[in-house]
Amino acid sequence: MGNKIILTNRQRKIPVDERMQGLIRAAIRATLDFETYPYPAEVSVTLVDNAAIHRLNLHHRGIDRPTDVLSFPLFDEEPIPGERVMLGDVVLSPERAAEQAAEYGHSLQREIAFLTVHSVLHLLGYDHETGQADENEMFARQRAILAEMGLER
Repeated sequence: MGNKIILTNRQRKIPVDERMQGLIRAAIRATLDFETYPYPAEVSVTLVDNAAIHRLNLHHRGIDRPTDVLSFPLFDEEPIPGERVMLGDVVLSPERAAEQAAEYGHSLQREIAFLTVHSVLHLLGYDHETGQADENEMFARQRAILAEMGLER
């Protein structure tokens, strides 16, 4: 039993073709492989526009603005042998990712991959908001994973 990635596109502002979907799946697999995650995992990714992620950000985090990606970890128990671990949900705004890619001067593909890796690390328990050491560790992992994917900045 391998990993299962469920990808749903609920936005129409940024085209998401098979190549972009493949990139998202590859970023998830690269993160799980880098972390040597020992269980078959399930990750759900939903692509939304800025208005939808704004509502979610306000509702779940109390922040009244659109964000780029939100992570909703689901799994916090000991895995059952032979069963897939439902790690959680990723909600990503390709619209916000395109804005950030332009701001940072790199490709939309690199930004989407970065946000996907970032979010999956959150699903695995990393948190950059708990202190400088945690932020440094998480960001170093992100850089290493993206480098392995050939998507350095």
